Amino acid sequence: MTIQSVFDPAFRHYGSVLEGYDTAPLLKAMLAIDLPDSGTAYRPGIESLEACGIFSELRDRAYGGMPVQLGMCWGHNTRLNCLEYHRDSEINIGTHDFILLLARRDEIENGVLDTDKVRAFRIPAGTVVEVFATTLHYAPCHVREDDGFRVAVALPRGTNTEKPAIEPGNAEDGLLRARNKWLLAHPDSREAGDGAYIGLFGKNLDVRDAL
Repeated sequence: MTIQSVFDPAFRHYGSVLEGYDTAPLLKAMLAIDLPDSGTAYRPGIESLEACGIFSELRDRAYGGMPVQLGMCWGHNTRLNCLEYHRDSEINIGTHDFILLLARRDEIENGVLDTDKVRAFRIPAGTVVEVFATTLHYAPCHVREDDGFRVAVALPRGTNTEKPAIEPGNAEDGLLRARNKWLLAHPDSREAGDGAYIGLFGKNLDVRDAL
């Protein structure tokens, strides 16, 4: 697997780099949260992060005044496992360099995606990255095991909280895993074992050998 830079022109199909934000106080607040011993953790909104000045900047500038939440995904990971999408862009900011494994929604065929379509991009620490709503993504991957990853996640408020109670009316409804979260799982993933829709076929990619 080739790991490309987020500044490579190829990233324009998946997202954009946002400039003009002071990330230093946010990174300090993120570093105060301990890493898990193994695996990953996620919280949709974290008070100490939303107390940072960048929270209102992201709300008013990046999301044009829409209500948002600022949480974090953190831990240790090198594998794909799943891909998800939202109806809105997601913004990520890492305390250390991290890697995103990405594909495009229009590459889903008959409800499944070949993992050969997935591309890897490395994002430098402190860089503000928008992941488009049309982009499939999931948990970040760390670059160094000792550092793990801490990645701030900004999304419209309520995203990734309790799944609404719906009566499925189409195929996409079967992918709904949480509020504003549609998920395709690889058969080897924990999520597949928990009943998530199996929509990835091919290798469960691992960036470890490319680091």
